[in-house]
Amino acid sequence: MQIMNQTKSPKGMELINEWADGLNIQTDKYKEKVEPLLVTQEAKDDLYNALINHALENIDEVTPDWTYFATRIYLHELYQKAAENRGYDTALSYGPFYDLLKQLTDKGIYSPHLLSSYTKEEIDYFGSSLEQERDLLFTYPGIYTLATRYLAMDHEKNVYELPQERWMVIAMHLMQEEPVANRKEHVLEAYWALSNLYMTVATPTLANAGKSHGQLSSCFIDTVNDSLEGIYDSNSDIAQLSKNGGGIGVYMGKIRARGSSIKGFKGMSSGVVPWIKQLNNTAVSVDQLGTRKGAIAVYLDIWHRDIEEFLDLKLNNGDDRLRAHDIYTGVNIPDLFMEQVEKRGDWYLFDPHEVREVMGFSLEESYDEEKGEGEWRKKYEACINANLDSAKKVPAIEIMKRIMRSQLETGAPFMFYRDEVNRRNANTHTGMIYCSNLCTEITQNQSPTEFVEQYLTEENTVVKKYTPGDFVVCNLSSVNLGKAVPDNVLERLIKIQVRMLDNVIDINTLPLLQATLTNQKYRAIGLGTFGFHHLLAKEGIEWESERAVEYTDAIYEKIAYLAISASADLAEEKGSYQVFEGSKWSTGAYFDNRGYDDSKEWMALKERVKNTGIRNGYLMAVAPNASTSIIAGSTAGIDPVFKPFYHEEKKDFKMPVTAPDMDHHNYHIYRRSAYIVDQRWSVKQNAMRQKHVDQGVSFNIYVPNTIRASVLLDLHLQAWKSGLKTTYYVRSSSTDIEECEWCQ
Repeated sequence: MQIMNQTKSPKGMELINEWADGLNIQTDKYKEKVEPLLVTQEAKDDLYNALINHALENIDEVTPDWTYFATRIYLHELYQKAAENRGYDTALSYGPFYDLLKQLTDKGIYSPHLLSSYTKEEIDYFGSSLEQERDLLFTYPGIYTLATRYLAMDHEKNVYELPQERWMVIAMHLMQEEPVANRKEHVLEAYWALSNLYMTVATPTLANAGKSHGQLSSCFIDTVNDSLEGIYDSNSDIAQLSKNGGGIGVYMGKIRARGSSIKGFKGMSSGVVPWIKQLNNTAVSVDQLGTRKGAIAVYLDIWHRDIEEFLDLKLNNGDDRLRAHDIYTGVNIPDLFMEQVEKRGDWYLFDPHEVREVMGFSLEESYDEEKGEGEWRKKYEACINANLDSAKKVPAIEIMKRIMRSQLETGAPFMFYRDEVNRRNANTHTGMIYCSNLCTEITQNQSPTEFVEQYLTEENTVVKKYTPGDFVVCNLSSVNLGKAVPDNVLERLIKIQVRMLDNVIDINTLPLLQATLTNQKYRAIGLGTFGFHHLLAKEGIEWESERAVEYTDAIYEKIAYLAISASADLAEEKGSYQVFEGSKWSTGAYFDNRGYDDSKEWMALKERVKNTGIRNGYLMAVAPNASTSIIAGSTAGIDPVFKPFYHEEKKDFKMPVTAPDMDHHNYHIYRRSAYIVDQRWSVKQNAMRQKHVDQGVSFNIYVPNTIRASVLLDLHLQAWKSGLKTTYYVRSSSTDIEECEWCQ
């Protein structure tokens, strides 16, 4: 059905009626405006764009359904282009699924594994299971984002793959190594979860699953050793990962400070800043598949002698030779520092190399096992009493002021509360957690890969030997709370979602062997959520309320229970992760530490995990989901909406956006948007959430640009005292907003 054949006749208006069917919109004025276009427009693409743009003009708080009208126009065009490029006649429906796989495999777009892993009969069955009407679930920003960034095209950027086919290809790709007896069922369950927008997969999985190139994991964390080989080897590894589309977290706290000794010669080290600038150049030079520059976050301990220069790295003033504007920064903060900030006490900075050489231990290798006491602060006090040459005493509040000044100007550094992270680590028996990733939600054991020796072989080849460290890999997927909870599908959804994530570990192709080994060792996944404000609006719950805090507690306890149960099911079926024995999962301490001992259901699950194991050493992590939440038509992560109605501006488009499912019943809930809500309530919610999440939560703090330093400080103190593991950006408004009562 060609639109150009229809729009020069009354049938063009009939098509508009079809697009509007079931939507809460009035099209009379729209028809008047577009009627001249239907008669005179010659270029089909221009006509579609004009029809869509006129539809988008009508979107506001009162008539948000115009976004679905625009979606239907866009789908009409998409179906026609796919039919033309693939050579089938049914222009407003899906073509043969097997033919699509064959065509794009022959063109080198799809991996040949899809055709070799599944029979034609199976593929035809999957094709017959596609639910085209689920395309109507997309908002216009959602379908536009999916179609322009993620649907498979040929090398000339011609449309081939359609939305339901993308979901089915992802499902087939992630289930390809499941036993054939149950594989079909698993594929259809994964397709059900994806196509109903109940969940999203990580952006690399969304983009690369089923294709001939690219890996599936979102980001990675490297630990840099204090040696020339370690620094340059890490830089090379980071470049490889950045090239393959990964975001990188880098711990540089082991590197000696400026003025430290090298081979006994004092004052020779230039410190961490030059090496960070080198990483900055890597981020700029090694882009991600030609689409954007690399994304690297560098973390440093708050006691490191170079911390003051580190905190100034992203500022816009000062010596540009000491700036690194393209990397992100994070600080690793022990409890004792926050205690000293609160009491306005002193803080000491040290060179980690001198600490190792003189004291015989490394400060970063320990933490406080209890609130207010532990091994780390004892070693810190010992360093103070040793009168080390590198020691520098500064008021703790002055360091905190530098942190907050940088946050208000640049959004960073991110905050990483290392004692709480390691106390809650389920795998303390095999290592330490030094830092988080680019988005602050991943907390897994780390250690540097160490160079051992180099020698020559008879084949005239130089061979280097390394001892591999724990190189963290983030395998992410998220529950769409705004759809899955109201539809009461969490039990069914999380079961298949955990299986999908676990399969990523086995089928992923990572460019670094140590990353693959770590992936197999811990089988770490990151089940997260987004759409929390969307969910509150649908449930009629005000953000700034005890009810919202209690609801957060209940929802995330349920998700945690279902995720652990699903991973235990997989352990019974496929076995536990390699280092399960000795973990807090195996001893039951994981459950005891979270106050689950008053629940019969939790205690039964605890005994089950102790007896039969768990498949994944790390299980939950709440990522930002900024892009994938747009596709799913919900709100990002755990954040409040930016505004109930605004215009999303990117380099290639500007489009109106309304809060999801907004109407007169919930407008007042969305009206209390990001820069208006009292952030203390956000911290309270996140404390409840963090209790049930074994890793971290990507938590933004939204503040007006006029915020007093004392108010921001109180927020950080509240976050730390509440047991948060990390905080992400401090997002400061630079435009006029409604007066915020909480910061007055």
